[in-house]
Amino acid sequence: MTTATLSGRDAYKDELAKLAETEERIVCLEADLGGKNHPFQTRHPERFLNLGIAELAGVDIAAGLAEAGYVPFISTFAAFAALRAAESVKLSLGYMGKNVKLVAPYGGVSGGWFGTTHHALEDIAVIQSFQNIRIACPHGEEETRRVIREAAASTEPYYIRLSRNDAFESLARASASSCRELLVERGAVHGRAKLCLLSVGEQATELCKALTEQFESVVHAHACYVDSQSLKAYVEPLQSLADRFLVVEEHRATGGTASYLALIMPEHPVYSHNCGEQWPMYGGSHAEVLADLGFGLEPLRQQIQSLLGGSDDI
Repeated sequence: MTTATLSGRDAYKDELAKLAETEERIVCLEADLGGKNHPFQTRHPERFLNLGIAELAGVDIAAGLAEAGYVPFISTFAAFAALRAAESVKLSLGYMGKNVKLVAPYGGVSGGWFGTTHHALEDIAVIQSFQNIRIACPHGEEETRRVIREAAASTEPYYIRLSRNDAFESLARASASSCRELLVERGAVHGRAKLCLLSVGEQATELCKALTEQFESVVHAHACYVDSQSLKAYVEPLQSLADRFLVVEEHRATGGTASYLALIMPEHPVYSHNCGEQWPMYGGSHAEVLADLGFGLEPLRQQIQSLLGGSDDI
C-alpha cells in the first residue's frame, strides 16, 4: 500500500502503467476522459490511444487488438461502457470472448453533478445478462490494483466498475488471496450470524464496515466479483455464515446482485439495500445524490434493525 491512498480510477491508471513496464502486449485506450498527465500516456505513449467520444467503436477496436494478441484495457464512463457500447460488449466480449478489459469509472452515481445521463445504476444488470464476462467492483486502492493485475493475467473479458474520486483503504486480505474469494469481516459475531451483510462496491462496503460492529448478530462479507460464475462460487461460503442475507449495492434492485443470489439461493431470504426505482435527478455530490435515493448509513441501519426485529443486539 502506498502512503497516500489513491481513488480507484487513479489506482487503475498507475497500476496499468506499472504492469506495462514488463508486459509489452498491454495497450491503454481512453474515450476522452484520461485527463492530463495520464501515467500510461506519460510512460508508454506508443501504446496509448485516446479514441474520443466513440465508445461503441472503441470496444470494437479493442476487440481487434485482442485478436492481434494484445491485451487492451479500454476506459470510459460506466453509463457509456455498459449502455452506449452494449452491442459491441455483447458480441465482442460476451459472445466471442475477446480478451478485452473494459474499465468503467463513474459507476453508480459517483459522477454527482454530471447528472442522470452520466450515472449508471443499471450497468451490472446489463453486463451480467451477456454471460462469460468477469464483473469486478473493487473496494479501495489495493483491491483495485489486485483486480487490474488479475485482469491483465487472465484471458477472460472483464468489466471493472470503479467510482470517481472516492479514496478508501481496502479491507485486509491474506497476501495470497485472490479478489475472487469472498472476504469475510465477522465483526462482533460469535458463531453463526442471524443476518449477513453482503457488500458490493466502495460506498456499500464502507457502510457495512461502519455498521457491522454495532450489531452482535450480523456478519459482513465483501464480494469483489459479481458475475454469475463468481456468485455461484459464493453460495457455499455464504450459507456457512447465515441463513438470511442483505445485499448492499449502489445499483438498482432490478438485475442487481441480490436478485441473482435470490435465484441461486431459493431456500434463503435475500434482501436488498439499493438505490431504488427513481431516476437520480438531484444535483449534488456523490454522497448527496445517494442520500436523495435513500442509500446511506441511517436507512441501512434502520433496515438491519427491522430485519432483526427492531433490536441492535438480537
